[in-house]
Amino acid sequence: MTVEQVEEKMKVEPKKVYVDIYTDWCYWCKVMEKNTFTNNELIAFMNENYYCIHLDAESKKPYQFNGKQYGLSGNSRTNELAVEWTKGQLSYPTSIFFDEGFANPQPVPGYLDLPTFEMISKYISENKHKSIPFEKYKATFKSTWKK
Repeated sequence: MTVEQVEEKMKVEPKKVYVDIYTDWCYWCKVMEKNTFTNNELIAFMNENYYCIHLDAESKKPYQFNGKQYGLSGNSRTNELAVEWTKGQLSYPTSIFFDEGFANPQPVPGYLDLPTFEMISKYISENKHKSIPFEKYKATFKSTWKK
């Protein structure tokens, strides 16, 4: 979905949001696309629990978000929305998990294999991030998605 589509959907049915920030030239973005995002269990889970956005950090097309237009940042090749959502810590790929209404962004830089993606997406979707420290959750998590 686009940023604008998710904003509209959020007004009707609030949901958590997942944003995959990538670039066309990023090797690990392509590996994650091929090895992680093609898993059927992941796809079904994410479609049920999240609105998902695939955001090109170097898009020349501006993004509209929260009543503001985000274009390329100064002389940079990077879109200002990617800079804002990663809190200026650009790394590709970066996964960002938001609570409903684009609240409480949790940027996770780097390649995420399937078991790691499953753990983080469930941690956020089940609201465990509001009551259990991640390291404690991680110590007891058992992956169930098949490669």
